[in-house]
Parts: sequence; C-alpha cells; structure tokens
Amino acid sequence: MTTQKSKAALLSASAWLIILIFSFPLLWMVLASFKTQAQIMSTDNLLVFKPTLKNYNAVFEQYNFMKYIGNSAIVAIGSTVGSLLLGLPAAYAIARFRLQGLALTILVARIIPAITFLIPWFILFSGLKLVDTFTALILTHMLVGLPFIIWIMIPFFESLPHEIEEAALIDGCSKFKVFLRIVLPISGPGVITSSLMSIIFSWNNFLFSIILSGEKTKTLPVAIFNFISYSEVNWGGIMAAACIITLPIILIALVAQRYVVSGLAAGALKG
Repeated sequence: MTTQKSKAALLSASAWLIILIFSFPLLWMVLASFKTQAQIMSTDNLLVFKPTLKNYNAVFEQYNFMKYIGNSAIVAIGSTVGSLLLGLPAAYAIARFRLQGLALTILVARIIPAITFLIPWFILFSGLKLVDTFTALILTHMLVGLPFIIWIMIPFFESLPHEIEEAALIDGCSKFKVFLRIVLPISGPGVITSSLMSIIFSWNNFLFSIILSGEKTKTLPVAIFNFISYSEVNWGGIMAAACIITLPIILIALVAQRYVVSGLAAGALKG
C-alpha cells in the first residue's frame, strides 16, 4: 500500500512539474502584458511589480484591435463553415463507399506544406483581384481545414452501424435526410472536435494572412507586427495582443473540452 501511495505521489508530482514547465511561458506572457517595457527587460520584476493597463489601452485605442478581432473571426468561422459543408459529406462518402484513392489524395494534400501553395494562390488571387479580401483568406484557410475535418470524421462515419441508416431509408427518409438527421447528430463529438481544430488553425494562421491580407482584412497574428518597428520592439504591447489572441481559444477549449476529449478518443479507437 505504501509503495502504491509513493508511486501515486511521484506520478502526481511529475504531472504538476510538467504542467508548470509548459504553463510558464503562458504565465510569463500574461504577467508581461501588465508590465512596462523597463519591467519586462528587468529580471528583478518577474513576479512582484506594479501592474499597468497601458499595453491593453494601446492595443484597443491606438491600434484598433477590435477590427482585427472581427477580421479573424470572419475568416475563422467562414473557413470552418465552408470546410464542414464540403468535408462532412466527403468524409461520409469516403467512409460508406470505401473511396480509398480519394482518401489518399486528400491525405497527400494535408501532408504537403502549406507554403507550397502560397505562390500559386497569390498569383491566382492577384489575377482575380481578390487579394485583401475575405474570400481569398477563407479559401486558403480551407486548404488545411478541409482535409483535416475529412480525416477526423472518416472514422466516425465508418463506425456507425448500417442498420440505423437502412431502417431510416425503409421508413421513407431520403439519403440526404438520413445523413442530416441521423448520421450527423450521432457524430456530434467528432463534428465539434474537427470544428474547434479548424477554428484554432485559422485563428492562429500567419503565413497565408501576411501575404494575402491587406489593411481591410488584416488578421490578429499579422496585426502584432504593429508593435515592431525599426528601432524598437514593444514587448508589452505584443504580450497584451498575444493574450487577446489566446483568450478566445482558451475559452472555447474549456467549454468544449469534454467533446474534444471524447471526440479524439473515439476517433483514435475507431480508426
């Protein structure tokens, strides 16, 4: 019994140590967002300092971050909704009709680095006069979100018993109604998990946004460059902006965490 308690205590201590190590950068970011530039650069004010809200005031008043928050929300939600509308039927078709060739093609598209598509996308959207539009950003973000959603959802759809769908078809439901009213509700954890992952990717994406966005459609990761000048880096402003970028994702993850855990676990077991 003593040995088991010792092992449990050691395991608990190890877990807390790992949590502390990985949480320290986040804690440092939050603390730095309430510090002045001098306090951030000094090692004497790591935990004890006089907090200030000047960094957050600068973020919202001087740099108008509410506009960038709105831009990021439009792109993240738009790309996720578009990926779901195309990805869920595609994943269902692949799972039900065993379209392994199509699944492999989508996997290859998912594995290829996103930067490979950047120049072709830029040339295409430049020719179509779509640079600095939400359409261009949403479509480029779907390049990663769509294959991701498809590959998460395939195991869910494969695990569903055919008898449920056959019974609904016998009762007079069309295949579309079976998919919409029966298959999707049963696969709820997978849909929530894939949606959340797609939103996180889009919200944090920097590569596509820095090339394809402009002053009208600039997103949060790109807007952080406002705090970097030729002669100075405003670390307090960057940390405040980073906290603002991180907070919505943390809140969404906390609200949906039980769906995410069950979704990832189910996908792993069913795959």
